[in-house]
Amino acid sequence: MAHFSVEKPAQFRVKTNIDDLKAHGFDVTVFDSVEPDPKASTVLEAAELARNKNIACVVGFGGGSSMDVAKVIALLACNSQPLDKMYGVDQAIGRRLPLVLVPTTAGTGSEVTAISILTTGTEEKKGIVTPSLLPDIALLDPDLTLGLPPHITAATGIDAMVHAIEAYTSRNANNNPISRALATQALDLLGANIHEAVSNGDNREARANMMLGSMLAGQAFANSPVAAVHALAYPIGSIFHVPHGLSNALVLTEVMRFNAPECAPQYAELAPHVFPDISVGRSSQAIASEFIERLSALNCELGLEPGLRKVGITQADIPRLASDAMNQTRLLVNNPKEVRMEDAARIYQASL
Repeated sequence: MAHFSVEKPAQFRVKTNIDDLKAHGFDVTVFDSVEPDPKASTVLEAAELARNKNIACVVGFGGGSSMDVAKVIALLACNSQPLDKMYGVDQAIGRRLPLVLVPTTAGTGSEVTAISILTTGTEEKKGIVTPSLLPDIALLDPDLTLGLPPHITAATGIDAMVHAIEAYTSRNANNNPISRALATQALDLLGANIHEAVSNGDNREARANMMLGSMLAGQAFANSPVAAVHALAYPIGSIFHVPHGLSNALVLTEVMRFNAPECAPQYAELAPHVFPDISVGRSSQAIASEFIERLSALNCELGLEPGLRKVGITQADIPRLASDAMNQTRLLVNNPKEVRMEDAARIYQASL
């Protein structure tokens, strides 16, 4: 059995689990070198270790990066398909090892999605999308999130909200009543608990609700895929090494302003699920506008300072960001409004 973890500070949580597995007779090999926005080279290194150790099962323990790596290890460890042939939708073939995913953050929903995102040698993020990546077991224990610092709790919580918002408004043909119901239930939980989880991280009920909301949002976008927020966030993460949740938060409201002419009614439907006190007796455009402004304010309230400049991005970086974002065709095709290169540049400009 192999145990994969991403955040080195979280290793104290892993030790108890490892000791318990050993006490039950399992031979455990630990790979704990997964970085945020995991590199393809890291995956290949871990896969080689798994093959050399004749691993029989993979346990992905950690945040989204950890779980995404564990998914691909389970594929690579027991079949001969090269990693670079797996990128894309339904390109991965062959069997995988048994897979268990245990999230330690409430944000990515990776424990219930059929996708893994890796950073290639060119600093471009690519996705492997196949039902084989869905785990055999996903274990959700909110106690594992009690040690998360407030800024990580905030960023991962906003990430989960983005998943729900983009799933609800996705132009993908798989957008359906079930995915939309999952998205709204996720936002009910996330909106009601994110302040408490950030300000009082020892509140187990709030932590549990955030973890459940994150999972439901993951199920929503596993059916109805995300769009331009993620497409524009990916280059921020891969080039500037900004955590994924924060990357989403930095461009969320400007992408929503761009999309609002096409999906104001949907934004208006979502608004009371995040902000129950919002006045709904108005036009959908007015409700959507307030929804966007209040999401922007929420970032600040949670300590996520707005502005790409805060993470070292300047005016000179916008052309490269826009160009890289346009490579995310798998995501952009789902956006409610077509995004062209000049649109991406304007969104980044407005997000500075």
